[in-house]
Amino acid sequence: QVQLVESGGGLVQAGGSLRLACAASGSVRSFNAMGWYRQAPGKQREMVAVITNGDVTNYADSVKGRFTASRDSAKNTVFLLMNSLKPVDTAVYYCNVVVWGVYYWGKGTLVTVSS
Repeated sequence: QVQLVESGGGLVQAGGSLRLACAASGSVRSFNAMGWYRQAPGKQREMVAVITNGDVTNYADSVKGRFTASRDSAKNTVFLLMNSLKPVDTAVYYCNVVVWGVYYWGKGTLVTVSS
């Protein structure tokens, strides 16, 4: 079993920055991928950034150059540094870990970007 707890969301003005963190506990050593998804009001959940177990990071085109995902393997924590935030980035951000093909999700943290 895997538990994920996100932190770091909040309200920020356009152009500002936030850093999200996700602490994972449980059987995560054999993970396939970990990263971040988001869901804006009225829209489907979408991938933001995913780190594979080979430490390759894939980003959504909409966040390339602005967001940076990283992980601290010793602490089983994954981060998302978000710079140059835009109102369209407003969403609930979910941490995700895939272990043996099973997807685990955090409860989400709300990021609101005001114009």
